[in-house]
Amino acid sequence: MEQTFQVENVKCGGCASTLKSKLKEPFGEVEVDLEKMPREITLDIDEKQIDALRTALRKLGYPMSDEKLNLFDTTTTKAKSFVSCAIGRMDNPSE
Repeated sequence: MEQTFQVENVKCGGCASTLKSKLKEPFGEVEVDLEKMPREITLDIDEKQIDALRTALRKLGYPMSDEKLNLFDTTTTKAKSFVSCAIGRMDNPSE
């Protein structure tokens, strides 16, 4: 079923590129809406895969907006998102 989730720390096309490439194998095609705040991702996902998606997003530095993170986790995910963004920009220089 197609679902949309709000995610944090997504700033640009580099971030979107990382999300699309890193989430494609485990979850299929992912759309990233850079026009909304917080940013949104949309994908066809089964309910039982949502926890795995949540974990994958957090590992990339883009936690879902409904997560309550402590200061350490907030700082860690922001740092990870900078790295993920840079990788996304290198993989797709036009982003």
